[in-house]
Amino acid sequence: MAKVRGAFFLSDRTGITSETLGNMLLTQFAGVQFDRVTIPFINSLSKARDTVARIDAYRERHGEPPLIFSTAVDDEIRAILATADGVFMDFFESFIARLEDTLGVRASHSVGLAHGANPSTYHRRIEAVNFALAHDDGARMDHYAEADLILLAPSRCGKTPTCLYLALQHGLRAANLPLTEEILEAERLPEALTRFRSKLFGLTIDAERLAQIRSERLPNSRYASREQCARELRLAQGIYRRLGAPSLDTTHVSVEEIAAHIIHQMGLKSILR
Repeated sequence: MAKVRGAFFLSDRTGITSETLGNMLLTQFAGVQFDRVTIPFINSLSKARDTVARIDAYRERHGEPPLIFSTAVDDEIRAILATADGVFMDFFESFIARLEDTLGVRASHSVGLAHGANPSTYHRRIEAVNFALAHDDGARMDHYAEADLILLAPSRCGKTPTCLYLALQHGLRAANLPLTEEILEAERLPEALTRFRSKLFGLTIDAERLAQIRSERLPNSRYASREQCARELRLAQGIYRRLGAPSLDTTHVSVEEIAAHIIHQMGLKSILR
């Protein structure tokens, strides 16, 4: 049985950064199962003390000291959190002091700058999300000239979540087109897409995995059979080759990694950075 260890992700904001950095480290320890707890918005001394009490209670219940990953910025809050009965890892302290020494400049120690509401960034993000929703599953192909990229794939290969992630995290206008049986049989895309070859990117997946995903939606159907899935994927890969479109197998890849591969291979740039 895998060993279980507590892991707390603490933040004065959403907790996304502490989760991302902490989980990046924890993935290196495959033999350990982690009981993950995220505590966001620790933005007062009283909340910091409550968090310490919660962690100390966890330690008392489970015996071993939990791992604590913190991205809190305020010095007083960080000092309180560091008293928790666990193994405290302060991402802010680990890097800011060294950067201050290197740059010869005192950091502002201001909360929330990493996720600040820059109006232009906010509007671009919302615009990109709206674009992804409006151009999902082959809708409004007459507007593809405005797209930064167009994802192609058979049904249930991850097109929609990838488009939304690219929009939300990178501000990219991502449309997607499902490779329907009609398109696959014809072995060519709709005429409206022929002038956008440079924007096309294909997704594929293992046939067995695709059959499992489709079975959750339509069990015991031709649509979900392994044979049908394998056939669609084979025809899709043939279309990608003929178009010269880059593609990616998403079987064992997270949506974050899919997005990173697409941005790299397509030579795109995140608008939000």
